[in-house]
Amino acid sequence: MPSLQNKVALVTGAGAGIGRAIALALAGEGAALAAADIDAAAAQKTASDAAGNEGLAIEADCGDVASIDRMVARVVEQFGRLDIIVNNAGVTRYSDIMDLTEADWDRIHRVNAKGVFFCLQRAAREMIDRKTGGRIINIASISGRGYAGASNAAYAASKGAVIALTKMAAQQLGRYDINVNAICPGVTRTELGQRNSVGRAAARGITIEELQAEQERGIPIGRANTPDDIAAMAVFLASPGARNITGQSYNVDGGLVPS
Repeated sequence: MPSLQNKVALVTGAGAGIGRAIALALAGEGAALAAADIDAAAAQKTASDAAGNEGLAIEADCGDVASIDRMVARVVEQFGRLDIIVNNAGVTRYSDIMDLTEADWDRIHRVNAKGVFFCLQRAAREMIDRKTGGRIINIASISGRGYAGASNAAYAASKGAVIALTKMAAQQLGRYDINVNAICPGVTRTELGQRNSVGRAAARGITIEELQAEQERGIPIGRANTPDDIAAMAVFLASPGARNITGQSYNVDGGLVPS
């Protein structure tokens, strides 16, 4: 039997990249899927592509608390419960520390830090009220561990906040049988990563192909992640085999930075 049969999973930022891969992987393990994204058409495509599983698409802005409330309420209205949430939605841009603006900081932290917290809190409230327990999986980054190749300092700070939040939430939600863990992806080939690579390569006067080859030379295992590599960890953390794992932040980075 699939490991997530009879479970309901909500994935934010599910329209593309890592979020889409996670959403499809959870559905592939039997979970009923709610795919949320600020791009309604992208969310609908992911929900529709969750072949063989009941799928729900939700347009949601994960930097807005009212939108987060509506998102979770919609999931519970449709499925009657929420067992798993993957807080994946995030934003960034490539920038030197001296070029970051207040608007950059606010935009990045609005989704990456504030949004993750209130998605976590709203999902946990549902799990506590229904006494079902649950799994909360936050997508952080090795940037939050001091990775020198982070897209920018504000992004790194937001992901460090996610790692700290994961530890604190695990301590306070454990008594409700809610596990809280984070995944810290390393270099991952996604649409967002590709857009950042354009800026990085241009700033150094090299091609994107040269930049990517340089990145991979620095990875001990010799290759960058695909979104499916992150999805595999998310499936494990949502599965029965991870029932006693909580408060942890796992690097999926090919050995690029120490934990």
